[in-house]
Amino acid sequence: MQDVLIDSADGVMTLTLNRIEKKNSFTQAMYSTCADALLQAADDATVHVVVIQGHATIFSAGNDISDFLSRGATGPDVPVFRFLRGLATFPKPLIASVCGPAVGVGTTLLFHCDLVYAGDNAAFSMPFVNLGLCAEAGSSLLAPRMMGYHRAAEALLMGDPFMAEAALEVGLVNRIVPPTEANNVAQSQARKLAAKPLPSLIETKRLMKKGQMAEVLAQITEESESFGRLLQAPHAKEAFTAFMKKRKPDFAKS
Repeated sequence: MQDVLIDSADGVMTLTLNRIEKKNSFTQAMYSTCADALLQAADDATVHVVVIQGHATIFSAGNDISDFLSRGATGPDVPVFRFLRGLATFPKPLIASVCGPAVGVGTTLLFHCDLVYAGDNAAFSMPFVNLGLCAEAGSSLLAPRMMGYHRAAEALLMGDPFMAEAALEVGLVNRIVPPTEANNVAQSQARKLAAKPLPSLIETKRLMKKGQMAEVLAQITEESESFGRLLQAPHAKEAFTAFMKKRKPDFAKS
């Protein structure tokens, strides 16, 4: 089974996270596949819209920890950061359908989407601090702008999940629907956009994001440097050791 399914039809490219037995946790190979697909879609005039979707029960549990630790995930050229830069610079409409848990990058990638449709079972979380790490994907810049500083601080410093209604209230999602309908709603909206003039879509998105791209890319770079430094520190090592051993971390000793 492929971990990411790619389908293109009627002007819509769909990336379906398809690693359900592992809660759609991202491997570096999955990041690479998604990054390559975004690059292809950006250059393909027949693709007007990209949809990223998961399953009705799970969007993504974030990084696959074993893969993350064994392969390394820091530095500007690793697949995860190619994917994040691809999201930040993608010139065409980008839609996400989110159901169930959306952990870590499963939430932060949404800040780069133009439209997000959530199942009423969606649960968003950015628990980086709990792992001894810091925000990524530009979320330290984009979350406060979208959610307001205090709500973003609660989400990023506490790392607790927030549900679909809260995400709707702060503007992270456009609409809440039953989980079994979320992908269909996203696809329906994508087809509506795909029927519109592509140059108008691209120019309107560019104007809305004017002046933001360089700032976001700089933030992603700074976050990645901090992330890499923290990843080597004792607190992160304790957090990941505890995670792998299924115990509570003891940061007092690290």
